[in-house]
Formats: sequence, C-alpha cells, structure tokens
Amino acid sequence: MIESTYAIIFAGGKSSRMGEDKALLPFGQYATLTEFQYHRLSTLFQKVYISAKENKFNFDCSVIEDRYPDHSPLVGLISVFETLKVEEVFILSVDAPFVNRDTIEKILTYNECDRDAIIAQSPSGVQPLCGLYKESILPLAYAQLEKGNHKLSDLLRLANTLFVQFNEDEPFTNLNHPEEYQNAFRRFDNH
Repeated sequence: MIESTYAIIFAGGKSSRMGEDKALLPFGQYATLTEFQYHRLSTLFQKVYISAKENKFNFDCSVIEDRYPDHSPLVGLISVFETLKVEEVFILSVDAPFVNRDTIEKILTYNECDRDAIIAQSPSGVQPLCGLYKESILPLAYAQLEKGNHKLSDLLRLANTLFVQFNEDEPFTNLNHPEEYQNAFRRFDNH
C-alpha cells in the first residue's frame, strides 16, 4: 500500500470524442473502465474515490459528486478537497489505464517536498490528471474558478508545481477515440 494518500479517479468527462461515456465502457475483466481502475488503484492505495457529476456506477464504490454547476476537472478537484478535508490526494484520469505502480510511486517519492502539486510530465507535455495535489492549491483553484478558467494546466503554471519527468508518452495514453479504446481493450484482454 502507498502511504495514507487517497486516490481519486476522475470519471466525469463528457467523452465527446468517444461518442459514449468511456467511464462506463467494459475493460479488461471488468464491466466498466471505472471499475477496472478502481480495483487496480485499490491494490495500491488505502482508499479510492471516484469524482463524477453523479453516481452512475453499478459497483460498490465511493463517489464524490461535483459541488458546482460547471463540469470540469477544476470543479472536481475543488469538490474532492471540500468533501474529504485531507491534505493531499493522488488524481488519475479514468481513461489512463497504462499508468502503472512504478509511475505512481515515482511521483509520490516527491510528496515530502513543499509544493502545491507534483505532476507527471512526458515528452508530449504536462499530464494534469496524473499527479499529487495538495490542499495548498485551493486558494488558486478558487481564484481560477471565479475567473471561469477551468484549465488545470493553467492552474498548475500558477501554482508551486513540481513536474516529474518521464521519458515516454505511452503510459499516459488516454482513451479518447474508439480506436484507442479498442487497442487498449485488446492489450488488457490478452493479459
């Protein structure tokens, strides 16, 4: 188990490029991608939550629903901290099934440093939905919400963020399009 940090799966996206809710697509040996991620992270973290607009999941899990009318990862982040009242949370996107234990542990090795966030960065750029967020980022998050700027990448640029470098993009592959989902599904089905 990885320390006492809570893990949060962000599963509230619109999935517009997929054409259907990717969080509810079957994956691996599980009925949904969300359930796959939930069980996987449950072997690494003491407690796993799902951040979403509503509880749309048909398995036993703890859901943190967005507390604001806007729907964005920023709203999810604020809602998570308002609900849990904890100092830090590890966040992973529901559609990033290739982020493994080694990747997560590399990010968390830096959690003692005095930063607002510790976030993965691969050759293609910053990975805002793979990293450790600390409660100290909340004032900036509220300010961004007030401005209507919901981009986590902008929040991370304003915050005291440590970007942890990774040499490959592959672990951070997001399943945004049907063909990406099909390829990933086949890879996990063959395990």
